[in-house]
Amino acid sequence: MRSNRPYVQLDSAVIEQARQMDLLSYLQRYEPNNLKRVASNVYCTKEHDSLKISNGKWYWWSRGFGGVSALDYLIKVKEYSFVEAVELLTGITADWKPPPVPTPKDEPKELLLPPKNKDCNRVTEYLFGRGIDLSIIQNCISDGTIFESSKYHNVVFIGKDESGTPKYAAYRGTIGSSFKGDASGSDKRYSFRLLADKPSDAVHLFEAAIDYHDNKANLRLLRQRSDELCREYALSVIEHPSGKKKPYALYQAEKNGMPTRDNVTRQAVDEAIRKSFTLKDFDRIMAEMGYRVSFDPNRKYWTVIGKGWKRPKRLYKLGEEYTNERIMERITENSYAVKFSRF
Repeated sequence: MRSNRPYVQLDSAVIEQARQMDLLSYLQRYEPNNLKRVASNVYCTKEHDSLKISNGKWYWWSRGFGGVSALDYLIKVKEYSFVEAVELLTGITADWKPPPVPTPKDEPKELLLPPKNKDCNRVTEYLFGRGIDLSIIQNCISDGTIFESSKYHNVVFIGKDESGTPKYAAYRGTIGSSFKGDASGSDKRYSFRLLADKPSDAVHLFEAAIDYHDNKANLRLLRQRSDELCREYALSVIEHPSGKKKPYALYQAEKNGMPTRDNVTRQAVDEAIRKSFTLKDFDRIMAEMGYRVSFDPNRKYWTVIGKGWKRPKRLYKLGEEYTNERIMERITENSYAVKFSRF
């Protein structure tokens, strides 16, 4: 349904009018044949039986997203453009207007670095989990070419000039974030770099090597070439990598022989699933074990938080068996097992 229409400008009152209509009202008025009642106050669409509507909100469980209005539905599910969706809901056709001329902004020349966090624990955990040798991470932190920002806990890569003055900084989100960007005032002539331990006439360039994970074959080639360069310049090499890296905190805990929070949580979730026949059962049993699970339809991922935790954890991060869909499948399998078991 996407179109290549020229730029149009909608009146704010028209947009607000479009946002007022909830999905149930829209379907009852415009698509009654596509509406199906599931329970007393729960509906779904006949096109997508996993798209549930309740209490003025909707959520498409098989796709992992939802919304609060018919406008959200038309854009996310029906794939209308924003303008088309507004026009459909209001019956008002937008007139073409020339796009506003962007005002040029004067970029500051001074490099603006974020405040540093008191430690680099999250950065270390993230980079170690991406397969970077721990000694390299520690060396970069000690010489100031890597640090952790205090507010968002991004890893900040610093590029310095000949005198050691920071001239460039790149941000990268760590745990649970895909954020990327450059600091304001960055001079890309001074990129982040690792210096060789001995003089060399060679310069090796990599563009976002940390993202070079598009497939296993390329990853093996990257590791092979990386190991060759490390041996050539007397850097440490992991001779027999064991596969996917564990998070740094998990690695440290297991190294010290301590039980980990993730393992204990997995055991609790497995136990709750084993005893559950509905999602309500699962929620109740988890609560009895001291965990609070959130099934917020406005959020893509379910979360769990235990006693003493500072923040919730997304369940899918516990492993492939703990995604929204897989938990529902495992609970449903319990119902089938009871139904078809032999007596």
